[in-house]
Amino acid sequence: MENVADFRHQLHATEERLLTKLRSLRRDLRKSQGHECPAEGDLTAGQRIADSVAAGMGSWRFIIIQSVILVIWIILNVTAFVEQWDPYPFILLNLALSFQAAYAAPFIMMSQNRQQDIDRLSADHDHQINIKAELEIELLHQKLDQLRETEVLYLTQAVKELTGLLRCAKIEPGSATID
Repeated sequence: MENVADFRHQLHATEERLLTKLRSLRRDLRKSQGHECPAEGDLTAGQRIADSVAAGMGSWRFIIIQSVILVIWIILNVTAFVEQWDPYPFILLNLALSFQAAYAAPFIMMSQNRQQDIDRLSADHDHQINIKAELEIELLHQKLDQLRETEVLYLTQAVKELTGLLRCAKIEPGSATID
């Protein structure tokens, strides 16, 4: 029984230390960053370029413009309206699209990696908040349990006092008559 009480005391002390640490981290984070997102701070030129390329290539505007250019390219080379600079197998078109894909993929991957880092920091922050909330709820439960125990003690004491008063008045419990 003594081991259980000692374990509870150690667990409570550990929870208190963790809660204090989380509170100070949160306070420091708010002071250092204000209300900004940590990833929105100082971006390098490469990060800004990667984000703008990924945003541009991931838009409907880019898809529509590229589709229109491809259709015009194919129509002009199939109909021979203008001199055929890229006949039917469209080797030059394939080369241009391969070149575009070869350069677009690293930009998009850099942007995705940076976004992944942002998401990881956000998930870690959310995890810390969840731990803090769990500890706060546990502390509230402990306070409610303590209040309930105190109330039970007061009620038990009141019952003892009333029982003593009834005995002093020579009224037996369960009888309805008073002498």
